[in-house]
Amino acid sequence: MLIALTGTPGTGKTTVSALLPYPVVDVNALVKGGLCIRSDPDRGCLEADMEGLADKVREMDGPGPVVLEGHISHHLADLAVVLRLHPSQLRSRLSARGYPPAKVNENILAEALDVILVEAVERCDRVWEIDTTGLSPSQVAGRIQDAVEGREQFPPRGMNWLGEIEIDLG
Repeated sequence: MLIALTGTPGTGKTTVSALLPYPVVDVNALVKGGLCIRSDPDRGCLEADMEGLADKVREMDGPGPVVLEGHISHHLADLAVVLRLHPSQLRSRLSARGYPPAKVNENILAEALDVILVEAVERCDRVWEIDTTGLSPSQVAGRIQDAVEGREQFPPRGMNWLGEIEIDLG
């Protein structure tokens, strides 16, 4: 079973995936390792080869859960876990990573508009949404494990953060 662990950059995917008791595939590493079509220097990102990625992750599917970690992983799985984070905390995390202001704003807007959640709902058979605001990585990992093992469900409900975001247009 392929499980996408997805969300806006900065929501905790990489940290949480390291705490899960399942094999983890770093989708971004696959893209950087050659499964990309081109580079977009204006936005500071790579355009992924989605067909190549789909072929690669299908090879990794097995009888147990396999976690596909990355903000595009929901394009590759039937089940998506979308991690969410309040925009003010997201701004702090992305700024601490050294993201340029335009990239920080782009990601905060994507989070406030539920972009990844909407994409996941459109593409995946099942979607769980977990608000990581105020939770430790181990608490988030525990919730994911509870959901995978059928003890808990986290249906998508969307976060209403539009009135709380600040975008730096300068």
